[in-house]
Amino acid sequence: MVPIWACSLIVGLRLLYLIFCRLLGCFLVLGRSTAAKDAEILVLRHEVVVLRRQIERPRLSWADRAVLSALARHLPPVLRCHRLVTPGTLLAWHRRPVRWKWRQTTVGPGRPPLPEETVALIRRLARENPTWGYVRIQGEPRRLGHRVAAATIRRVLRRSGLPPAPQRASQQTWRTFLRSQAHTLLACDFMHVETVFLRRLYVFFVMEIATRRVHVLGVTAHPTGAWVAQLARNLLMDLEERTGFPVPHPGPGQQVHRHIRRRLRRQRHSRHPDPTPPQSPRSNAFAERWIRTARAECTDRLLITGERHLRTVLTGYAEHYNAGRAHRSLNLRAPDDDPNIIPLPATTVRRQRVLGGLLNEYHTTPPRPPHHRQEMPSSAA
Repeated sequence: MVPIWACSLIVGLRLLYLIFCRLLGCFLVLGRSTAAKDAEILVLRHEVVVLRRQIERPRLSWADRAVLSALARHLPPVLRCHRLVTPGTLLAWHRRPVRWKWRQTTVGPGRPPLPEETVALIRRLARENPTWGYVRIQGEPRRLGHRVAAATIRRVLRRSGLPPAPQRASQQTWRTFLRSQAHTLLACDFMHVETVFLRRLYVFFVMEIATRRVHVLGVTAHPTGAWVAQLARNLLMDLEERTGFPVPHPGPGQQVHRHIRRRLRRQRHSRHPDPTPPQSPRSNAFAERWIRTARAECTDRLLITGERHLRTVLTGYAEHYNAGRAHRSLNLRAPDDDPNIIPLPATTVRRQRVLGGLLNEYHTTPPRPPHHRQEMPSSAA
C-alpha cells in the first residue's frame, strides 16, 4: 500500500509539470506574430465546432478543470457563454468537494437492524423445523445467547417469504418425508448367483435403509416361505425386537410372500410386510443397488462352487460393506463408523486383504483379523 506522503508528492510533481508545460507554451506564443495567432485561433474555433457535432458532452479530468477554471476569468464576457466551462459549471465543481467534505452516514430513526448472523439463524430454524411457531423459534435463539422478540421473528420470516408454522408444515417435501421414514424401514430381496456347475443359488438379505447396513440371512437353492419367514423372524429378534418395519419384498412368488405375512403377523407388535409391484426395481432401489454392487465387487469376480462357499464369501463381503467401505450416501463413511468422530491424519497406514486379496481395507491401527481375512506384512504397507 502506497503511503499518503508518496501520493501527495506524485500529485505535486504532476501539477508542477503541467504548470511548466503551460508556461513554456505561453513563451512560445509571445514570439509569434499577430496574424499567426489569429489564424490559429480561427482554426481552433473551427475544430471545436466540428468536435461538438460528434461529442455532446466531453469528459474532463481534474487537470483540465483546473486549467479551464484558471483561464476562464481572463476571457471576455461574450466568449464565456460559449465555452465548455461556464459559471454554473464552476459552481457545480465547487459543490462536489463541499458535499464530499460533509458527507456522513445517515442513521435512520428507530432501533438498529438485527445482525446478519441472527437473521440467518432465524431463517435456518424456520426451514429446518416447519412445525415451530414464532414463540418456539424465539426460545431457541435465547438459549444460544440471542434475545429476539417474537414480532421481530415474524417480520424476518415475512421478508424471507416463509409462511407461519401450519403452512410451513404442509409444505413438506418428498425428500424430507422419505428420510424420516427411512429410520423405520427395512428392505429385503433375493439375489441369485450361478455356480460353476450352472446351479442357481438364492441369497436372502435385508438392508437397513437408514444406516445402509446389510444382513445376509441365508443361501439356498430352493427358497420356501417357511424358510424365508424363519430368517426374517430371527433377524427381528437380533434387532432387539424392533418390529413394525414395513419390509418391501418382491419375492420369487406369491406363495412365499403369503407365508411371510402369516408368520410375521403371529409375532407380537408386528405388522404385515409391504410388497413391491412386480418388475419394478425402482420400488426397491436400495436393495437393487446393493445387488449390483455385490456382483460388481464380489460374485462376478469369483467362481462359486456351492452354498457353503457362497455363504462364506457373502458373509465376508457384508462385513466389508458394513465396516470397511465408504458410502456416498453416508458422507463417505461406513455404516458401522461413528459419525461424531473425526479421525486424525495417520502417519502409518496398514493394508488388510479381504476375501483373499479381492478387496482391500486400510487402517491406522491393527484391526481384529476375522477368520476370512489375511493380513499383509508390514513391509507391504
